[in-house]
Amino acid sequence: MSIRELILKNRTFRRFYEDHLIERKDLESLVDLARLSASAANLQPLKYRISFEAESNSRIFPHLSWAGYLSDWPGPSQGERPSAYIVVLLDTTISATIDCDHGIASQHITLGAVEMGLGCCIISAVDRQGLKKDLKLPEKYKILLVIAVGKPKERVLIDPISEDGDVKYWRDEKKYHHVPKRLLKDIILDE
Repeated sequence: MSIRELILKNRTFRRFYEDHLIERKDLESLVDLARLSASAANLQPLKYRISFEAESNSRIFPHLSWAGYLSDWPGPSQGERPSAYIVVLLDTTISATIDCDHGIASQHITLGAVEMGLGCCIISAVDRQGLKKDLKLPEKYKILLVIAVGKPKERVLIDPISEDGDVKYWRDEKKYHHVPKRLLKDIILDE
């Protein structure tokens, strides 16, 4: 699969086949892709907590917000929740700040997941204090993102942004998830 094909298949999924089990070795393989990613000043301050068992997943799920533009949707229902999570952490003993390392690493994780036939949702809307407490993380770790991982149970379509410029994603009557994207000609600035 070409990199373009991977990127086109790499959508944000919010509904999964929860009964599709993901093994630890697969999550470790995804984290290894992140480990090989570029890192500012090569400090490599990111650490990861993986979760793939129902009990651990149930501690993570309540701390996540799922789709800000879908205000009438509370998130995936039982049976449609992710099979696994990767919690992306900053080890503050290595670096007190972070710039873009976690974005680069997360993109590598999601592309690797697509290659495995899985899908992801990178979640930044997290109750960090509550999750940190429930995961019993040491104080030195700062939660940056949570990546939900699973076998996608929804179809995500890319649409051009409408003339009114609305960027909000939406779902149609078939529950297809539509994501407006700007056209290439609209993002390249010529002289």
